[in-house]
Amino acid sequence: MTAAPTARRRGWQALDSAADGLALDLGLYAASAVFAAITAATSTLAPHRAWGSVAAIGYLVAAIAATGQLLLRRRDPGSPLAGLRARWAITGLAWLGTTLVPLAWQSIERAGGRTDRAQEEVLVVEESGRRLVDTGTPYLGHDAIAALPPGEQLLGYTPYQPGMALFGLPRAAADAWWTDARVWFAVGTALALALAVRALTRGGHPASGQPAGAAVLRGVQAATVLPVCALTLATGGDDLPVLALCLLALALAATGRPVPAGIAVGLAGALKLFAWPVALVLIIWGMTRRAGLRVAAGALGLPAAALLPALLVDRDALVENVLRFPLGHGLVTSPAQSPFPGHLIATTLPAGRAVAVALLLAAGLTIAVRLARRPPRTAVSAALICGYGLLAAILLMPTTRFGYLLYPLALLVWAPALRPTGSANCRAEDGDTAYT
Repeated sequence: MTAAPTARRRGWQALDSAADGLALDLGLYAASAVFAAITAATSTLAPHRAWGSVAAIGYLVAAIAATGQLLLRRRDPGSPLAGLRARWAITGLAWLGTTLVPLAWQSIERAGGRTDRAQEEVLVVEESGRRLVDTGTPYLGHDAIAALPPGEQLLGYTPYQPGMALFGLPRAAADAWWTDARVWFAVGTALALALAVRALTRGGHPASGQPAGAAVLRGVQAATVLPVCALTLATGGDDLPVLALCLLALALAATGRPVPAGIAVGLAGALKLFAWPVALVLIIWGMTRRAGLRVAAGALGLPAAALLPALLVDRDALVENVLRFPLGHGLVTSPAQSPFPGHLIATTLPAGRAVAVALLLAAGLTIAVRLARRPPRTAVSAALICGYGLLAAILLMPTTRFGYLLYPLALLVWAPALRPTGSANCRAEDGDTAYT
């Protein structure tokens, strides 16, 4: 094990474990309350302002509760009210107050006629569900999109995999607050995370106690109450079930279940392309255990099965939405224009887009060489490769969103939760602690 990764881990562990994790809990909730308040006051997006006005209160309540736990721990270090279970309870209440309550509020107001209570992706997913019921494919073809008024052509595109349309099916059946796609994004996210926690704490993975149980909690916090995740789910939400399924796949890999891991990441890949790099890394992980084909059966088979009906119904519509539009060759351009390096290079330098694409390809090649030379043999290594790889891709893509950072952040924080404890046989590998 090299000195640098060890130092990084020790630095993070010292911060994460200060006051049995309560110090970082308080910092997370307090900083998030400030972020939510600033969002409520300054955001140019109405759904974001509405989220911030509610979430700031939720984060503040959680910060007060964490402060109370810290004070209680100082007086009585063994108090269960300052222990891990109490931290789980406060995390759950924080998710309720910062995500589920604003989500339900915006859904109810939208059902009552407010047109500024959902981001565009919610409308796109719901329309794709209606088209799936009516035509057998969630996609509009090039000519159909061109026939729309110019201001509506962007909403005519569905740049997701076909499985995402399933979250729009409830809206196709009834027009009510509970059929809002975000409600079902939240249901899918909660289910996948619950299965991931169960896999790590009850599936033979010794992560039910301290400190590993605390690592699982921290990973769940990163996927739920972290503002980039809470804001995304409450106002748009399509990325969260994809992320949760990827975390579930890694948890299943950590507990030595390659087939379910492949199924979980395959379900994520049937929803959105962001899961495909995770699927590739998990397939390579499976190959190190002579289980590559078993992982690939679900990781590749499920997205292929989802694509097949849309391919048979209207191949050109599938290509227009899933390939041409994301690559910048659609009738309109994507509004994803966050000022990350790739976007700045593409928009400010001569031949900037080509330069940004070249840098992105170079980063991808570097990761591919790393995977070939040192394939991940543990779920921890797989999570770290996915996290850093997606971070590099998001920063270098010419067209990207700030919200996409939820993927690498959650994956990197999830990695320590995948490291089993108490193993009699461990060795240094890939800069992580690997166990056999």
